[in-house]
Amino acid sequence: MSLAPGGLGPIYTPPLARLIEQLQRLPSVGPKTAQRLALHLLKRPDAEVENLAQAILDAKKRVGQCQVCFHLSAEPVCDICRHPQRDNSVICVVSDPRDVIALEKTREFRGKYHVLGGVISPMDGIGPEQLTIQPLLHRVSQPEIAEVILAISPSVEGETTTLYLGKLLQPFTKVTRIAFGLPMGGDLEYADEVTLARALEGRREL
Repeated sequence: MSLAPGGLGPIYTPPLARLIEQLQRLPSVGPKTAQRLALHLLKRPDAEVENLAQAILDAKKRVGQCQVCFHLSAEPVCDICRHPQRDNSVICVVSDPRDVIALEKTREFRGKYHVLGGVISPMDGIGPEQLTIQPLLHRVSQPEIAEVILAISPSVEGETTTLYLGKLLQPFTKVTRIAFGLPMGGDLEYADEVTLARALEGRREL
C-alpha cells in the first residue's frame, strides 16, 4: 500500500495501488505515467476497460511463434512466411520480433525473416544453443536460398552474434550484413524508416 509523506495514511485505495503497481511493470512506464494511466482507466466506461482487458488476455493466449521464422504469429505459420509474393531466396536474420516490425515499415525488404530470439551474451547466460540458430541452419541449407542478410543491432553482443553467424552460414550461401547509419549500441526498432531502407540497400558481403 502506498503511504502519504509523514505516514499520514495511504495515498491510494488498495485496488488502485495494485493497478498502478502492475502498470509500472510495463517497459518505460514510471510511477507518474502508471498513475496517469490508472486514473485514466478508472474514468473510462466499463465496456471499454473490459475490451482492453480481453484484448490483452486474447493476445497473451493466442499469439505465439511462427514455426518457420519464429516471428510473432497467431497461426502456426505467420503471414509473412505464407505470403505468395515474398522472395523465398533471401532470409533476413534479426534478433527480435520488434526488428521485423521496424524493417517491414520500410517497405523495402521483400524476402523472408528469421528471428533469433536474442543475441549471444555470455554475461547473461545466453549462448548459441539458447537461440534459434539450428533451425536457421536448416533453412539456409536448402538449395533455393541465395542470400542471408544479417540485420542485428550493432552492440558488442550484436557484433559477436553477427560474426558467429557469418562463419556458420558462409559455407551454405552468400552472407551480407546491413550497412548501419546507426551509432554503436543503437537498436533497429528505434531507427527511422529511411535509415533502415538505406541500410538494406547498402548491405555488404561478410
